[in-house]
Order: sequence, then structure tokens, then C-alpha cells
Amino acid sequence: MTSSSPEAAPSEAARELERLIAIMARLRDPETGCPWDREQDFASIAPYTIEEAYEVADAVARADMPGLKSELGDLLLQVAYHSRMAEEQGHFAFADAARAINEKMISRHPHVFGEAAARSAGEQTALWEAQKAQERAARAQTGTLDDVPLALPALARAEKIQKRAARVGFDWPDPEGAREKMMEEIEEVRAEIAPGASPGAPSAALVDEMGDLLFSAVNWSRMLGVDPEEALRAATRKFEARFRRVEAIAAAQGAGMKGQRIDVLEGWWREAKRAEKA
Repeated sequence: MTSSSPEAAPSEAARELERLIAIMARLRDPETGCPWDREQDFASIAPYTIEEAYEVADAVARADMPGLKSELGDLLLQVAYHSRMAEEQGHFAFADAARAINEKMISRHPHVFGEAAARSAGEQTALWEAQKAQERAARAQTGTLDDVPLALPALARAEKIQKRAARVGFDWPDPEGAREKMMEEIEEVRAEIAPGASPGAPSAALVDEMGDLLFSAVNWSRMLGVDPEEALRAATRKFEARFRRVEAIAAAQGAGMKGQRIDVLEGWWREAKRAEKA
């Protein structure tokens, strides 16, 4: 068990960070490093960075603390990896990245590190957004949507774009407007479904309208106070659990799912749902 006292933790953390940075430098050494690690660049490593962030979120969702420890380490490796490549190219080093976030957090929390006061989470959020707006202005990013990352998952990015637009008043006055818009988009999707069209070859117009429908569903969810990303994750987990029960039911009857009549599959599905409540 390692010590977690305020006196011991910083020096221990510093030692382990220095060790990680040294390991990364060794792996990237042009003469004695790992051939695979030497060949990587920012673009090739970025997908791994995204994957590791999702694995952190997965460990959190499962309340898996040993897994979370491991996944956070994997994510930290990604920070060290990008920082090492940047240092090799003369841009910045790990310490610069750490310094940047330290300064940003101090700047964005004047009620903690300065003289500003925030009596509630709402006031703190207002201070945070005001500071972020100043930072965007300093970077000549004056548009409301300027710094929404392109690499966000589509569902999460849609919600973030909508929240940004809502800050400047570009939003429905209530959830009913968002619901009506979604129903309108459903009809527009239906209008683009050509009779006899192959499901594997949708028209560009159908793809466009389906995108509008999904965007409007995210908007309605947001206005109802439901996190669309978490709601979809939960729905997918629920479907996965039920589908596995259906597979088990089919196996217990000595049958496979493929080729079964839809009424048989539906019956197994209802049985799986009943098993959830048992």
C-alpha cells in the first residue's frame, strides 16, 4: 500500500511521472528504441488516445476501481506519448503541457485561487464560461462554436453544439418545440424512403434527413434534461443483456436464432424481458 499523505504523495507522483517520461523517451530512441513506437506519429496515436479515454469511461460506468487505475495509467501514457513526439519536434515537452493545464485551472477558478466569489455551482459555471470566452477571444475565436472539437463522437458533439447555441438564445423555448421538430423530421425521413429501394443503398437525401432526425432527437433529449450519450449507452446495454438472454433461450431449446420466424424471435424476446423482472 502506497502512502496517500499530503507530504508523501507529491514526491511519489513526481518520481513516477519522471519514470514514465524516461520510459517513453527510451521507447522512442532512434537507435535503441522499439521499432513500432519509433514509427508512430500524432495521427497514428490519436485513435489510441480516444480509445483509452473511452476505456476510462467504461471502468467508471462499471465502478471498476482496479480497472480504472489501469485505464488511467494507459491514458496517462498517451499524454506522455504525444508530449514526447512534440518534444522531439521542438514544440513542447510534458512539463509544458502540465504547466499549461495548471495555469488554466488557476485562471478558471478565481473564486479558489483569486479574489472572486462563487456562492454556488451555478455562479461557478458562469465564472468558468466567462473565463473560457476570454480565452477564445484571446485566440481570435469569436464564434460561439469555434472550439467545439471535431473529433468528439457525433452524439456528444451534437449535444455540445446545441448547448453552445442555447447560451446565446438560439434554442426552443420549451421541450415541446423540440419534440414537434423531431416528429417533423420523422415525416421527412419517411418521405425520402423510396418504394422498393435497397436498404444497403440509401439516397443522399435520406442520409441527410436521417441526420436531421438524429440531431433533433439529441435536442429533445437535452431539453428534457436527459444526457443523450448516457441514455443511448444504457439502452444499448439493456438491448445487449436481453439479446444474450434470447440466445440462451434459443440454445436451451436446441435451436439457433438465424432463420427463425419473426414470431418465434419475438416470443423469445418477451420471455427475456419477463426474466428481467423475475
